[in-house]
Amino acid sequence: MSQSAMSPAEFEQALRAKGAYYHIHHPFHRAMYEGRASREQIQGWVANRFYYQLCIPLKDAAILANCAERDTRREWVQRIVDHDGATGEEGGIEAWLRLAEAVGLAREQVLSQELVLPGVRFAVDAYLNFARRACWQEAASSSLTELFAPQIHQSRLDAWPQHYPWIDAGGYAYFRTRLGQARRDVEHGLRITLAHYRTAESQQRMLEILQFKLDVLWSMLDAMSMAYELQRPPYHTVTAERVWHRGVAP
Repeated sequence: MSQSAMSPAEFEQALRAKGAYYHIHHPFHRAMYEGRASREQIQGWVANRFYYQLCIPLKDAAILANCAERDTRREWVQRIVDHDGATGEEGGIEAWLRLAEAVGLAREQVLSQELVLPGVRFAVDAYLNFARRACWQEAASSSLTELFAPQIHQSRLDAWPQHYPWIDAGGYAYFRTRLGQARRDVEHGLRITLAHYRTAESQQRMLEILQFKLDVLWSMLDAMSMAYELQRPPYHTVTAERVWHRGVAP
């Protein structure tokens, strides 16, 4: 006997239940908002997460390229503007660079991507490649980890100034801005998702897509935990140098 599709309310509840696996629960992230992270760990997180920030507008551009619905494109394109900025207006990528400077990293070092760990790069690239290959509805729905994003941004705004007074307060602009943007993006993403996934099979497919995105975020922190908590960066048994590749694989 075939399984019945969930109602829109039930489906939304199932999506939100995936928040139990959001990376806010990862030990590395818990250490950051509980005040147990070292300067090196915070700097490592900021430098590695920058690679994810760079790929967000590329992911959104892939969605637009595959989307034939003008109204959706007109609304979705705002996400690219949010990160890349507009004339006379900073975007999220620039705000993240200011966060990097606030935690003591040089802008040039972050832009060079020399600190981006292979595990982080592979996870982010997997997400970007998914967005390029999937139908636009699936790629758009994969962004629904934004359901849980306001909580994670607020946790940083609440905890970091208290625990890490050495961080320049001007660096927190990205988190404050994303509080409102994420809530707006969630509303749009949910509308697309609840309208597109109407059968039991497609709804289960969407839950798997959301889990994939959660896997990406969790795996990024796994790589950072190995490098900055356990002191086991790539090739640590062979060399202390950063010998891993820093761009597109040959």
